[in-house]
Amino acid sequence: MDLLSKLIRHHTSGRAFRQLAFYTGPTVGGLLNATFGNATELIISMYALNRGMIRVVQQSLLGSILSNMLLVLGSAFFAGGIAHSHKEQVFNKGTAVMNSGLLLMAVMGLLLPAVLHFTHTEMHFGTSELALSRFSSCVMLVAYGAYIFFQLTSERSLYVPIAEEDSQNDGDSDDEEGPEISKWESVTWLFVLTVLITVLSEYLVNAIEGASVAMSIPVAFISVIMLPIVGNAAEHAGAVMFAVKDKLDISLGVAIGSSTQIAMFGIPFSVVVGWITGQPMNLDFQLFETATLFMSVLVVAFMLQEGTSNYFKGLMLLLCYLIVAASFFVHIDPETIRDEAEKP
Repeated sequence: MDLLSKLIRHHTSGRAFRQLAFYTGPTVGGLLNATFGNATELIISMYALNRGMIRVVQQSLLGSILSNMLLVLGSAFFAGGIAHSHKEQVFNKGTAVMNSGLLLMAVMGLLLPAVLHFTHTEMHFGTSELALSRFSSCVMLVAYGAYIFFQLTSERSLYVPIAEEDSQNDGDSDDEEGPEISKWESVTWLFVLTVLITVLSEYLVNAIEGASVAMSIPVAFISVIMLPIVGNAAEHAGAVMFAVKDKLDISLGVAIGSSTQIAMFGIPFSVVVGWITGQPMNLDFQLFETATLFMSVLVVAFMLQEGTSNYFKGLMLLLCYLIVAASFFVHIDPETIRDEAEKP
């Protein structure tokens, strides 16, 4: 009963993420935060992939990347900049640049199959693109595994957060917040949320097409914009809270780390699962979606290159997300047109 009462009192997963970070440190805390936060997208993707809804899988994962890079990171920068308007917030530049590089690698993995399909230069039409996607997915999974190993072991000293260095130099502050629940209670709470998401994901996937017809909204807009906003709510709240607490390295671990994890693990993992289950899941996200991702990654990379943050950078990222959302609202998926044309 004591554990249950504490779980009820600390009723948001964002708070559970914050509590867990006290025990794991910013680097591991951000990684665990991103992993638990991305459980929503991965579970939804597995349900949709099992039903053969490949475009829903592609668009929901793409939307998660865009939401984390632009909406979540933009909100964190904006809220942190407003709360600390008297100074410019700083974060570890090395981690940010490394994640930007991985995101660009993911863009390469998605861009080449899309261009191959668009230019009709496949050696074997319909099979070369799928084979390239599966090979590239395996390479991306290896790269992400190497990155996790590199970050947590061999070069760990290079990724000490700026805030952690300052606290070691300045000493403990009198008003420094401490952990309120134990490590295992935080993990238990996050596990309970993940189980609830698993139960609800099947109903969510089944309702996508019906909601699109009922509300006269394109399926692409629901998959790329609406689903990720709901799925990333916990990450969104956690990243903003950490930014307000001037722990921007954890906010970046949540937002950019989550985007990197989806791009370099979530998408390739879905391709491999589709390979095993006989679903033709590939990395051809269509030219419009791939171009949107490419431009978004470039914008975020330029924002992170200085290692500093302020509310204006956050505002720019939020406005970029509005442009992306408006673009998908008026975008018609070519696959949808093809499916409708094939109907008797």
